[in-house]
Amino acid sequence: MSGIEGKVIAITGAGSGIGEATAVLLAGRGAKVVLGARRGDRLEALAGRITDAGGGAAWLAMDVTRREDLTRLVALAQERFGRLDVLISNAGIAPNAPLDALAVEDWEAMIDVNIKGVLYGIAAALPVFRAQGSGHFVNTLSTAGLVIRPTMAVYAGTKNAVRAIAEGLRQEAGPNLRVTNVSPGMVRTNLADSMSDPAIRADIQGRMDDMAISPDAIARAIAFAIEQPADVEVGDIVVRPTAQG
Repeated sequence: MSGIEGKVIAITGAGSGIGEATAVLLAGRGAKVVLGARRGDRLEALAGRITDAGGGAAWLAMDVTRREDLTRLVALAQERFGRLDVLISNAGIAPNAPLDALAVEDWEAMIDVNIKGVLYGIAAALPVFRAQGSGHFVNTLSTAGLVIRPTMAVYAGTKNAVRAIAEGLRQEAGPNLRVTNVSPGMVRTNLADSMSDPAIRADIQGRMDDMAISPDAIARAIAFAIEQPADVEVGDIVVRPTAQG
C-alpha cells in the first residue's frame, strides 16, 4: 500500500484548478476524497468521474466563509468514510489592486476566504484529529507571499498570515499531527477570474498564458507530503515554473 491508499482526504476549492487536479490524483492513488466548493454542479461532475474510474468520492456545495460549512464537510467525511485523515485548505481568491484603490470590500473578502476559511477548517478538523490521534493539515499558499509585488499586498498578507498560523499549529500539534504548506507559483487556474481590476486581471492572465504550469504539478507536491511515513512532516514546498522570476 502507498502512503495515500485508504486515506480520507477533504479538499476545499475542489471544483477546479489545483483542487480538482489534487482530487483526481489522490483518488487515483486510492484515497477517498471529500470535495467542497461553491459550485455543486462541478463537484457532482468531478465526483462522478472519480467514482466511474473506481474511486471513492463524496461532495458538498459549501462556502469556506461559513464556519458551519467546514463543520459539515468534516462531518460528511466521517459519515461516509468513518474518519478524516487530511484536510487540504485550498480555496482562495485574489482580487488584487493597488492599495490606493481602497478596495476595502475586496480586502475583507480575501481575509474571509484566505484566512478565516483556513481557521474554520482548523476548528472543524482539529478536534477530530485529536480524537483519532492522527491527522494532516495541508494549506495552499502562494509564492506571492514569498516575493511581495505591487498590487498584491493584501493577498500576500493573507497567505503569510496563514503561514504564521500554520507554524503555530505545527508547534502546538505534538508528535501525531502534521502541517504542510504548499506555495504554488504561476499555475493554470481560474484565479485571475477573482481579480476585479481589468488591467491586473489581463496582466496576470497574460503571464499565465506565457509560463504557467499545470495544476497537476501542485497535486503531485501535495501527494508527496501526504504519502510520507507518519513520523515524517514535510513543512513547506515551493512549486513554480522554471521561467518565473
